[in-house]
Amino acid sequence: MERLNLMIEGMTCEHCVRAVRGRLEQTPGVTVNDVQVGSVALDFDPSKTNIDDIEEAIADEGYTAFVAD
Repeated sequence: MERLNLMIEGMTCEHCVRAVRGRLEQTPGVTVNDVQVGSVALDFDPSKTNIDDIEEAIADEGYTAFVAD
């Protein structure tokens, strides 16, 4: 498992948090550790998914994600 911290643009409320958490929890190989307005911390299995797929899953919910510095 690899740890990943993402910043997420466009999130403004708890509904956004639930939407992102729900979508990521459906992504194979992803274990969500924490979702807050504007960020997510997770672990992922690189044999099942990758960063691009995770960012795309978040984009499917209407938000823009990028790797935190």
